[in-house]
Amino acid sequence: MSLPNQRNYGYGYELAYKLAGEQLAKIDIAEQCRRSGTLYQVIDSQKFIIIGYLNQSYQIRLPDVDISLIGSEEKVPIGDKILILHYLTSAKGTPFANKPITFKELPEGAIYFATFTKRTIKPIIGHFGEEPHRLIDAAEKLGGRKVDYGDVAITINAFSYVPITFVLWQGNSEFEPSGSIIFDATISDYLPTEDITVLCETIAWKLVKG
Repeated sequence: MSLPNQRNYGYGYELAYKLAGEQLAKIDIAEQCRRSGTLYQVIDSQKFIIIGYLNQSYQIRLPDVDISLIGSEEKVPIGDKILILHYLTSAKGTPFANKPITFKELPEGAIYFATFTKRTIKPIIGHFGEEPHRLIDAAEKLGGRKVDYGDVAITINAFSYVPITFVLWQGNSEFEPSGSIIFDATISDYLPTEDITVLCETIAWKLVKG
């Protein structure tokens, strides 16, 4: 089953990136940087946005919307570029609600929960379920911190206003390992449901691969 808002990716990553760049060009950059918790700079008439994403700093050069990883020659995957631009263009600046919700509570989340689970939670359970404490060490590379849910849980700030919490319960002789992903109730003010799935899947595989 495909996820909602397939207009974002359904026509290919290159077009999705192009459309996101065009959307960025139409908005008030300084105001949107304020809403997204990012830094807007003008240096010698050249405009830049500095944004944190998964514990690394990225630079967006305007107006050509060239995205690069600061301090590295490593090429930024186009999927990450799209997520960065979608976060920038979607951010409403809403303060944290400090109210945890699950994917089922997102717009259309209940309908697509099985797909979300397969793509995001199952890889985490499969890799860390028998030894959930290993999730803590894996999360450190992404700036993750231990929090008090389940047997083991970590929170990773994917973007300034997008904390994502992965929760694990260790299996035993009676029950298989299980897991969950928790968001702040404001997450839909920063990313659409499809992007939330893509982001969680990206994080899950970064954790698994170490």
